[in-house]
Amino acid sequence: MTVLEQAFAAIDAKNAEDPNYELVDGEQVPKELLYSRRMSARLQDFDPEAPETLQIAARAQHICRWQIPRDSYPMNRTGYLKWREDLKKMHASITTAILENLGFTEEFRDRVAFLIRKKLLKKDEDSQKLEDVICLVFLDYYFEDFAKGHPEEKVIDILQKTWAKMSEAGHKAALSLDLSPKTRELVTKALT
Repeated sequence: MTVLEQAFAAIDAKNAEDPNYELVDGEQVPKELLYSRRMSARLQDFDPEAPETLQIAARAQHICRWQIPRDSYPMNRTGYLKWREDLKKMHASITTAILENLGFTEEFRDRVAFLIRKKLLKKDEDSQKLEDVICLVFLDYYFEDFAKGHPEEKVIDILQKTWAKMSEAGHKAALSLDLSPKTRELVTKALT
């Protein structure tokens, strides 16, 4: 097993502890384990030559996310932003510890943590690629369920914000996704 494969296995082991499950092809799969594998697969499609730092950041994007529930923060914009920031710190910390145990250099660990914290979007190429992959996974796997639970105007606003975070390459990839007719209609409304 390569060191990269060992890192993936350690991240997967943590995410396999998620008490929340999703049903996929008749099988119950820990939610964050499923998400992390989707992130890796989408990154592979989006950038097959992605550096190992980016591959690990994508795999660890939501590592142990269930440990900090959204409802433990005020249910307003300020609470949401604080929750997201605390999650990024936790994801980076857990991943850094895994990488240290596997003998990765401090420079490598720092780069992965930087990417997980999504620093310098639009300025750092790998941070931007990670953001694109996050948005693509959201659109492909999670958007439709999200849209069902919110008014159309909020959904369109979220789509516009998501689109603004993406690069031109991300936009192109998003438009090539096999989206449902309803999702495609909402995307079209958001972009016009």
